[in-house]
Amino acid sequence: MIARITLITLLIAQTLVSAQQTPPPVYTNTETSKRTIRLGVPMTNSIRKAFAAGTRDFSGKPGPNYWQLETDFTIHASLDPATQTITGSEKITVHNNSKDDLKTIVLRLDHNLFRPEIQRGASVPAESTEGMIVTSLKVDGQTVDLTPPPPMGRGGSMASGKLQVYGLKQTIATITLANPVKAGATAVLDIDWHTKLPGGSQGLGHRMTQRFDSKLFQPTQWFPRLAKYDDLRGWETSPYLGPAEFYNNFGKYDVYITVPGGWIVSGTGVLQNPNEVLTPTARQRLATVLNSNDEVTIVSETETGSGKATAAGDKLTWHFAADKVNDFAWATAENFVWRATRANIPGKGPIPIHMVYLPERAKLFEKAGVITRHALEFYSKLWAPYPFPQMTLQDGPSAGMEYPMVINSNQGAADHETGHQWWPMVVGNNETRYGWMDEGFNQYMNILSNADMAGRPYKLDGLGQSYGRVTGDESEAPLMWSANDAGSGYRFQTYGKTPLMLSMLGGIVGDTAVMNAMKKYTTTWSYKHPSPWDYIFFMNNELKQDLNWFWYYWLWTTETVESSIQEVKTANGKTTVTVHQAGQMPSPVVLKVEFEAEGPAIKAMPNAKMIDATTAEVTWPASVWFNGNRTYNAVMDFGKRKIKKITFDPHGRFPDSTASDNVWPKE
Repeated sequence: MIARITLITLLIAQTLVSAQQTPPPVYTNTETSKRTIRLGVPMTNSIRKAFAAGTRDFSGKPGPNYWQLETDFTIHASLDPATQTITGSEKITVHNNSKDDLKTIVLRLDHNLFRPEIQRGASVPAESTEGMIVTSLKVDGQTVDLTPPPPMGRGGSMASGKLQVYGLKQTIATITLANPVKAGATAVLDIDWHTKLPGGSQGLGHRMTQRFDSKLFQPTQWFPRLAKYDDLRGWETSPYLGPAEFYNNFGKYDVYITVPGGWIVSGTGVLQNPNEVLTPTARQRLATVLNSNDEVTIVSETETGSGKATAAGDKLTWHFAADKVNDFAWATAENFVWRATRANIPGKGPIPIHMVYLPERAKLFEKAGVITRHALEFYSKLWAPYPFPQMTLQDGPSAGMEYPMVINSNQGAADHETGHQWWPMVVGNNETRYGWMDEGFNQYMNILSNADMAGRPYKLDGLGQSYGRVTGDESEAPLMWSANDAGSGYRFQTYGKTPLMLSMLGGIVGDTAVMNAMKKYTTTWSYKHPSPWDYIFFMNNELKQDLNWFWYYWLWTTETVESSIQEVKTANGKTTVTVHQAGQMPSPVVLKVEFEAEGPAIKAMPNAKMIDATTAEVTWPASVWFNGNRTYNAVMDFGKRKIKKITFDPHGRFPDSTASDNVWPKE
């Protein structure tokens, strides 16, 4: 017995040694024989937290316990052109509508990006400045210590229970509170500050140059703002690095801006004191703007200086007010030309479109009014009526940036920047993390708008397929990678990929269905803050399909479909098309079948539609791939009419680097 056990043990040992000596298989092809199709989307800790709290759910609509903070601003700011400096004082009223007691308050100090020692992305400021200098800070009347000792402890944790602030030289500053702001309560912050606007020829990237010498100023993200606090992560503490944009609370703004007499000021909101800052002639001209689509000159090139361009006075204070906005931007110049026209918003009526620009740059604004009018009216029909009382185009060094009711743009980017009034100015998504939800959606809708303005049908064919020629670049970050950290791939990740994704979605459910679902999404999330998961689940419900497999591959991966027609066989009137997919992303099987002009009648198939008398399009859902096979035999029974050509993905909607192998016979 012992000898037998010893023999068995020896055989097992020899087997193990043999197995260890057997080399692993060597792959000669990157394509695996099978693929596992993921049918769900990742659920991160932040979205699980929101689901557990009932603030969000699988409906894609705001949950029964949804909440959001509101922040109301009163700002007094004065511009000194000689020093290129804005000096301001502001009051921020924080309405803590959350379920949490706030033990800290986080400020965004974006102008600290211009400090020479600050961390930043690809953007390069036009000049180095001292950034945002806070000289006084109070919470509910209590003075905050601006110079506390450095954070203590191994992890650099901040002292709690004391009213002090850390990070005033960074783009994110944190105020620790002696007394938390209770859930449902209100706190008031009073801040005094000053900042210099960078100018010069060295700026690289939007918002990096904010003046032309000392004659035109275009301040953006120019005052201390409250960071966003939401049900997903609490405070959004991503630093401002330059390229990625913002995520702000909605609220009211009362803004008073003092500039030299003769300088015209434009900005977010509605001018509250025209009688104090405008000439009678300018007010009379303004009163005619809504009467027609004609452009009206409010202040001409020859009307300059105090008493001609504006009311008389060495200094004038312009008062603007806005409600339900998430930021405030403005511009001013000593010799702005001011022209205006109108847009007719469906269901609302006419609103003014203002344009302020330097006389020597007039050619850049010749078509700006017409383009902006079309954009406002078209997007109002496409998504939801433009909700704000006016729109302003502001000239300056940044010729492609958006804020509520304001775009820093000439005619070149007018359509795109106007589109941003819907996202993120109405649908307040987090641009810092998910730029595709505003820039990407915008690029998609620009395709529709540009086609409409040109009087031609929009063309989304080919876009989805083109992604196959892009993927594989190691610099490409997936769409769900934080846009703030996307590096050199930021532009494609944030702007370029989403229209390609929505092209494929339209290839699955139809473009009209996609637009109708997004129209309802816009209404549902107006003045709220959707996450990607809200968008995903909302679209699934509206489109009445579980498309989580689709969202997973487009949002969390850089995979493609890579289809080909391997073989076509016909027997007994039935044709079998063997379709192969080399990529990891599945797609529906869509075949365009072209028949000979003459022959027996073409039989009907339940999953086919006739395009014309000799062309059919037949479709099988993406679920045919969910078993993991890389080939699918698509059996067609059209009768005995001879087939002369078959094309997979005839509309070019599914990512594929080599479309030539999608055709039979091979060309």
